[in-house]
Amino acid sequence: MIRPVSFGHPDAVRLNDRVQREYAERYGDDGDITPLDPDMFEPPRGLYLIARDALGVPVATGGWRIQDANGLGYTDGDAEIKRMYVVPEARGQGLSRRVLAALEDDARAAGRLRMVLETGTKQPEAISLYVSSGYEPCDKFGHYRFEELSRCYAKPLRPAESSPGTAAPAAEGRMPAGR
Repeated sequence: MIRPVSFGHPDAVRLNDRVQREYAERYGDDGDITPLDPDMFEPPRGLYLIARDALGVPVATGGWRIQDANGLGYTDGDAEIKRMYVVPEARGQGLSRRVLAALEDDARAAGRLRMVLETGTKQPEAISLYVSSGYEPCDKFGHYRFEELSRCYAKPLRPAESSPGTAAPAAEGRMPAGR
């Protein structure tokens, strides 16, 4: 079950703490120091999702936030993926792929043109997920754009296909954020 929550929700905070510890272990630093504010993930500017297992335990997260052209290398219409994470004990079940698809659908419905993300060379499973989901390397952007271990990827968010006589989903069909 995947549901929207606030980035400040206690379950989101706990999972964010876990992913930060994993980043620190993999990279030998303080984790991801990209400035994030819970408001960045509030519709219509973004969305934050939590996936729960059959017992209701939070096991995966992911969010997107609006980015437009700025000095950090983004372009107008970008939606940036942040905090994609699946707890180790729930990996291999397709959760990250489902969360990613839901984020792409929501960003598309919000009118964003391109999904972008930054990951690192010490996260080969993340790179594999993104490449197998249609993401391609792109010019570096964001907080880590000058870091050697950083890798940036992008995927166009083409309008959802619709049947003849039906319109593509509108922004009002977006997932509302829960608390």
